[in-house]
Amino acid sequence: MPIVDFETLPDSSRIWVYGSDKPIEPDRERMMLDAVDDFLGRWAAHGAPLHSARRWDDGRFLTIAVDSTQENASGCSIDGLYRTLKSLPIGVNIVTSGLVYYRDKGGIHAVTREEFSNRAAKGEITGDTEVFDLSVTDLNEWKSRFRSRAQDSWHASLISDAGRQSTDARRQAPDAGRQATDDSRPSTVS
Repeated sequence: MPIVDFETLPDSSRIWVYGSDKPIEPDRERMMLDAVDDFLGRWAAHGAPLHSARRWDDGRFLTIAVDSTQENASGCSIDGLYRTLKSLPIGVNIVTSGLVYYRDKGGIHAVTREEFSNRAAKGEITGDTEVFDLSVTDLNEWKSRFRSRAQDSWHASLISDAGRQSTDARRQAPDAGRQATDDSRPSTVS
């Protein structure tokens, strides 16, 4: 089945979002996208071709979509996609687990949940920080939640956790806590 235009898919389309753990070199990016296009051109579930599409955003995020009004992807077909992505020799991990993605002035970062909370406790990440939600499962969710502010996403709980950790640390060392509070206030942008 030829690959369809991502923009023409219905909002009910099934989505998988993969994030690269670091930027991909341009030649490796082209190799990856060619391999993905080749796979999608042959992708089938129980012999039925899947109407599928892909998007590559910000040099870090691969979104694969299947028009579930035409045919649903099966467990075996999803495993085939996973194996294909996992086997690509592109110098980065595109099939990651447990990483949190956000953007700051330095670009897009992929960090553990703990590191995200630690950076929030230091004021490096705030509720206004742009985050990427790779847990979306359909195109409608992708359109509304893939990119958002941390305070409008599940990421807010990691910022809240950071606030609790920071408060607990100040309680344990009152003088150090007062100093940390004064030095780590996030700046506001007008």
